[in-house]
Amino acid sequence: MLVHLKTLGCRLNEAELETWAQAFQKSGHSITQQAEAANLIVLNSCAVTGDAARKSRQLIRRIHRDNPNAKLVVSGCYATLNQQEAESLLGVDLVVSNKDKDSLVEKAMTDLNMNTMPAMSTEPAEISLFTRGRQRAFVKVQDGCRYRCTFCIVTVARGEEVSRPVQAVIDEINALHAQGINEVILTGVHLGGYGSDLGNNLSDLIKAILAHTDIPRLRLGSLEPWELPADFFQLFDNPRLMPHLHLPLQSGSDSVLRRMARRCKTDEFTAIVNQLRAKIPHFNITTDIIVGFPAESEQEWQDSFDTVQRIGFGHIHIFTYSKREGTKAATLPEQIHSDIKKQRSQQLHELANSMKQQFCLTNIGNEFPVLWEGYSEPLADGKQRVFGYTPNYLRVACELDANVSVENQTINTRLIAVEDGFIVGELVTAK
Repeated sequence: MLVHLKTLGCRLNEAELETWAQAFQKSGHSITQQAEAANLIVLNSCAVTGDAARKSRQLIRRIHRDNPNAKLVVSGCYATLNQQEAESLLGVDLVVSNKDKDSLVEKAMTDLNMNTMPAMSTEPAEISLFTRGRQRAFVKVQDGCRYRCTFCIVTVARGEEVSRPVQAVIDEINALHAQGINEVILTGVHLGGYGSDLGNNLSDLIKAILAHTDIPRLRLGSLEPWELPADFFQLFDNPRLMPHLHLPLQSGSDSVLRRMARRCKTDEFTAIVNQLRAKIPHFNITTDIIVGFPAESEQEWQDSFDTVQRIGFGHIHIFTYSKREGTKAATLPEQIHSDIKKQRSQQLHELANSMKQQFCLTNIGNEFPVLWEGYSEPLADGKQRVFGYTPNYLRVACELDANVSVENQTINTRLIAVEDGFIVGELVTAK
């Protein structure tokens, strides 16, 4: 059976896709990049915003239109929050809620009468992430969240916190490394809450990974800026832990943060950022900001804008607030008019682009080990442009002869110029 896997949304969805891919392969089925060739298509949907839910519905319809003969399984947050609606969409054969995700492969094969074991059942070798053209892997270590930020529907969709045992995470990373992966990203809904149900914490997990795996690069996914263990900052003394964190601020106004039920004030957030930057030069901090939260006054917006400008970020994911039924924020008075939200969003985008440019410029002239990706662009005169990432997650491009391959290699690279969408680098040859 040919299986095509597709996802919308977060890195946690990506990690779950990888788990399903390996389970399908272990059962003897093949992963294909071609949706039109697949016998079975699995979609991991998203509902973090109203727009994400709409895109999930559109993608389901398009998948069925493009390959009406394939069986279609839908999971993820949209399918969990809107199960009856998802089941009613044309072409959907099976909906698997988030609480049943661990048994998705088994349910797909039994409920859809695909449980006949193929002639040759194999262990995963050239696993799906290579098929999808990636050299890094997302590893899910935790699911669910005990907090209820007033704007967030994901905590409703994902349920209570559940952490994977340390040894299970270590075993998965070692297996990935044995297959050629040089970088893994730990993901979770509330990554900072890892271990709350196991009697340990995120620092304990990271220490164990660094001690019991040889994976060259370890990254952390989105991490709430509270509950960081006391020894968290010292972990970055190990150069295998990459100096980049995505810390969602959501607003730079303390009064808005209170209405959001966030647990980190702006001065506390700033102190975390300053501590990281003092420890490692060029530490890259990226964030999320919600624009136009209910009752956000002009003064609160200006406070938020000024805080963002004062802290400075390498990149900002900007979300224009939209009501999500089932959240407390959807019931709050003084919903902001769309014209005001659009104006504030444009203002913040301009600031974000300027800060990103400035952060890139501060890195020019430095030399970093870059992990080169498989993706490349053909150029004239027998050249190609290849892409990779620095430890602090800057996208670097380098021009090479078309017959030269640096895929999945980590090579010291000097950053020489900033262009639109990437930094120009040149490989540093050994003397």
